[in-house]
Amino acid sequence: MIPADDLKHIAFERLSDAEILFRAKRFDSAVYLCGYCMEIYLKHKICQTLNWPGFPSTGKDFEKFKSLKTHDLGVLLSLSGAENFVLKEHLLSWSPLLEWNPEFRYRVVGTVREEEAEEMIESVKTMIQIL
Repeated sequence: MIPADDLKHIAFERLSDAEILFRAKRFDSAVYLCGYCMEIYLKHKICQTLNWPGFPSTGKDFEKFKSLKTHDLGVLLSLSGAENFVLKEHLLSWSPLLEWNPEFRYRVVGTVREEEAEEMIESVKTMIQIL
């Protein structure tokens, strides 16, 4: 298990890394890392919602919780217990995250514009604040 507090710390570190990449004009990498930041933070939120001390991390840990072994931010938002609130009150902030998936790692460099990367970073910051 990954302790819930560690997940929160890791998410903030990934966000910081994404901001550094953004300032270095590495927009594709910044967006890619933002997605993982949100994934990790949502897993932290799931731990809070379910009152778990940590999140499954090994194959054995996931045996009973296969639906949690996902990178799909929509699924994780649903499992976090915050889906209705986010979709009703913060859809505009959540929307940029709907497009993210881990396959972005294969995108041709230069695909993401500066404005898109900035929007993604702001979206993650907002979502972390409201969750």
